Amino acid sequence: MRKILSLVLFFFSFFHVHSANSVNLLAESNKIGVSVLWDSLSNSGILEKAGHQISFHAGDPFVLHDFSKLVVSDSPELKNGVLFVSPKFMDDVKDFFKDETEHSAMRIGAILIDPGHGGKDPGANAVHKIDGKLVTVNEKEITLRASKMVYEKLKKAYPDKQILLTRSKDTTVSLEERTKIANSVKLDSDEAILYISIHANSHVDKNVRGYEVWYLSPDYRRTVIASDSDEDENLAIIMNSMMEEEYTLESGLISQFIMMGLKEQIGEASHSRGIKTEEWFVVRNSNMPAVLIELGFVSNASEAKNLISSDYLQKLSLGIYNGISAFVAHFERTSGFTAVK
Repeated sequence: MRKILSLVLFFFSFFHVHSANSVNLLAESNKIGVSVLWDSLSNSGILEKAGHQISFHAGDPFVLHDFSKLVVSDSPELKNGVLFVSPKFMDDVKDFFKDETEHSAMRIGAILIDPGHGGKDPGANAVHKIDGKLVTVNEKEITLRASKMVYEKLKKAYPDKQILLTRSKDTTVSLEERTKIANSVKLDSDEAILYISIHANSHVDKNVRGYEVWYLSPDYRRTVIASDSDEDENLAIIMNSMMEEEYTLESGLISQFIMMGLKEQIGEASHSRGIKTEEWFVVRNSNMPAVLIELGFVSNASEAKNLISSDYLQKLSLGIYNGISAFVAHFERTSGFTAVK
């Protein structure tokens, strides 16, 4: 999300944690008022204070200061689910955070809502007898209606942000076009963009029902930073990896907020099938935090009836909106990150 201002590589004499002297990173960070955000799927984390960040990855000697300075330090170690670092690593952290001048605030400048399928591509569909009539339930219609509801809520709440749709009618938009739209949005240097893809599900087992939120698997490798021709290739690879991990962390956090929003609005009408990871085309090819939401199963008769109901779609859209707005507030209040318990 941040523009890379410069690449400065500092080499220290030791690259690895000395286990005998290692300290608990979370406990030590709490003592100096530093927040810790950790993603167990990608084994990466962020230390944050006063709008400044240190990005790190368990087992790697590289850390990134404010997404602009690449530093070599001792490698953090993960033992039985607990992060340990060397005293030198902790000293470096304290030195970095000595200057508590507020970092230039990052903001969410754009939110792109992507209604799945459309036009010649109906997506999942099923025929059910609803209120005595045979009704064809199409994913493309559900996703467009729900997406426009989310769009309207966001437009009203954030008149100062770009709120965008990949389609506003029943038109065909290819997967490549969707990600091209996302990656071509113009942003200021202090702005970030979110990508929210909305879908409906189907299953051969007609009893399966529920909603899900997906984000990109941390194991998937992609290029999110264009490398300059004169830039050291190894440094470019490391910087790209750091940015990948940031997007993964933020996507996971968005997923959590949206899932909480959906649970609050839907209640007993359906149930959560959890937050999951997958290499969907739109999330792996969009160079930004991205999530894909499955609203429910058109193959399930009772859920299909709900999915064509305006009242139910309003609940779904409000849950999604509440999740997005919670993330926006979280992000802008902390210039990017705060601790997750």
